[in-house]
Amino acid sequence: MTRATRTEQPPAGRTAGRRGRKPGPISETAGRTHRAWLEPVRDAVFSRGLTLDDVADRSGFSKTRISELLRGNGYYPAWEITFSVIRTLGLPVQPMRRLWSAAAREAGKDPGWIRQCLQQVACEPETPPLPYQAFTESVRAAYTSYARAFLQTDERARSAVAETFDVLWLSWGTATGEENLRRHAWRLLRARVLAGAARRDGHPDLRPAVFSTGEVHESVPGHFVVLPDLVDLFDAIARLPLDQMDVVVLARLCGLDLAETIPYVTGQTPAFCRSLAYRLHPFWTETAR
Repeated sequence: MTRATRTEQPPAGRTAGRRGRKPGPISETAGRTHRAWLEPVRDAVFSRGLTLDDVADRSGFSKTRISELLRGNGYYPAWEITFSVIRTLGLPVQPMRRLWSAAAREAGKDPGWIRQCLQQVACEPETPPLPYQAFTESVRAAYTSYARAFLQTDERARSAVAETFDVLWLSWGTATGEENLRRHAWRLLRARVLAGAARRDGHPDLRPAVFSTGEVHESVPGHFVVLPDLVDLFDAIARLPLDQMDVVVLARLCGLDLAETIPYVTGQTPAFCRSLAYRLHPFWTETAR
């Protein structure tokens, strides 16, 4: 059984990135969750100036297999080689295990194969950075509420938020270098949520969210009255530009405060959020102004 160890250092006198080539683009056949962990892993390779030769030398696997892993083509990679690459890059193991497992299920891998792969590598417990913990806890409820508006169930909403947080932990070193961390994290969440949302005419379908509003009434037991105008309104919200749609959903469907909470959660400026209250007047309730 392989045991997780500290990141290996480059050989003495060796400068990374002086020979070989960088990985090619991610394959179009890579699944949604597979791509979610591939992108931060590739970013770590590029930010360190590493080539395929460098990663192959340090991980102990051939350049061909490393190239296939970093491009997401061919067979879905086993956990052993994936672990060797992230150990080489100094990336956290726990969020990667979860993302790798989710992507393996998405790729149709047998649960027994996934379990066997994970059992071959013993991983030590890891503690997320304290700033990461503080940030994720401060936005968890709002993120989950937003995800539920599109994904309809608590389970799917929590799963999307958990995967978002794992991607954020995996790329925390890069994320903290962003000019606007909250904006960066929000875009990660939105991408995860919208990728799993039902679509209608090329836009996310918000119409099922009508049933979670107070404007839907049960006039006769088992029979709901849905106002057609409300359905049209939710359909129109889903067709707004993404940044505008986010703010309207958080205020109109999630009931978050427009002045402070929504700017904090999305990374948008308070001025941007306030301007929407005037420019998009039909979408707002009195309490959202």
